Amino acid sequence: MFASGRIAYTNDLPLYAAFDEGVLNYPGPLHEDVPAELNRLLLSGELGLSPISAYAYALHAEELALMPDVCIGSRHMVWSVICVSRTPLADLSGAVIAVTTESASGVNLLRVLLERRFGVQASFERVTDPFAAAQAGRPTLLIGDVAIDAQLHFPAECIHDLGQVWHAWTGLDMVYAVWAARRDVLQNERPGVVAALQALRAARAWGLDHIERVIERAQALHPRAAGVYEAYYQTLNFSFDAPARAGLLRYCQELHAIGAIPRLPIIEPEVFCVSR
Repeated sequence: MFASGRIAYTNDLPLYAAFDEGVLNYPGPLHEDVPAELNRLLLSGELGLSPISAYAYALHAEELALMPDVCIGSRHMVWSVICVSRTPLADLSGAVIAVTTESASGVNLLRVLLERRFGVQASFERVTDPFAAAQAGRPTLLIGDVAIDAQLHFPAECIHDLGQVWHAWTGLDMVYAVWAARRDVLQNERPGVVAALQALRAARAWGLDHIERVIERAQALHPRAAGVYEAYYQTLNFSFDAPARAGLLRYCQELHAIGAIPRLPIIEPEVFCVSR
């Protein structure tokens, strides 16, 4: 069985806690890593199926089969993709923005918002410690658990939630990660891909039905104040439904408009005869 990826942040726990708790078995080995590394491993063939950033999927859609049903997105706010800046986003023209090396979707979402929403041209510098850059007063993109923690350390007026900014502009969902299989893996190991998708569907259902268990696991991994995870998981969307697909299509259109991708991908998941 091919290896699959999972995201090394607490945002994936509603999808994977059932495996961690031993309630369900995932059909094959799981490799945990940050989004940018999962992108690389899937595209290099070291993983057969994985979450992949929406931007990386859009850039490599011809090599990948888009999985139905599961994603990581937001309907409004997201909490874990933020720009920390004392200066409003609309006034960042000419700024050098520190960005994490762990994300592709977040960096390109920020670029889309700056260029297309606010008409701002900025440059980006990848840094190994973006939290330190934010503490030093630089405009900084943070993602994942570091982004959530940053909201406890910086004034509210410095926190720009990119999911919220996106929704206020477009009225649409934002999708940060989709699940995709390599097309060669789908062709050669289709039953394994179907089994993985079945397991993910079942694990998502268990996680959303047992959110208190998911929160307990999140607290054990990354302790936070009471109520933080309850609110955080309510902001996230794990269903690759019609609103999510519409948001992803708009994101891809905006990426194409700024020249970040050479062509528009087809946002059409593979069809599987899989019991729900």
